[in-house]
Amino acid sequence: MSISAYKRTIRESESPRQIEARVFARITGAMRQHSEAWAASPEKSARLAVLSGGLRDALTQNRRLWEQLRNDLASERNALPPALRANLLSIALWVDRTSTAVIGGGPGLPALIDVNQNILAGLAAARPAPSAVGQDGAQSYSQTL
Repeated sequence: MSISAYKRTIRESESPRQIEARVFARITGAMRQHSEAWAASPEKSARLAVLSGGLRDALTQNRRLWEQLRNDLASERNALPPALRANLLSIALWVDRTSTAVIGGGPGLPALIDVNQNILAGLAAARPAPSAVGQDGAQSYSQTL
């Protein structure tokens, strides 16, 4: 089976919540792989080496995920309660700022990992979402991942 066929099969057999959880778990795991080396490298030059060893790619993927979340949350078609949407939008903006700081060799990697872990725990604890396709036929962002 080709990779694209495999990905299509996964998208068709998983709920949007399961897809979101899988993507969060993959990206968070990639960031966690570099967290020990990051913590052991207090100097900016050493941290830049950790970034070039794969952390930058993981942070970029995390930013893209949160950007897609931000776009979905800002949509009028998003069915989440307004207060939750506002909180998640605030977190998405924080993730963007903190990722920029980490990519520059600054602090924040453990906090980014913690935020993703908390979102992942929330996805696991929440009840399944109804349908990935709204009444108007629009797909949620998780189907594009």
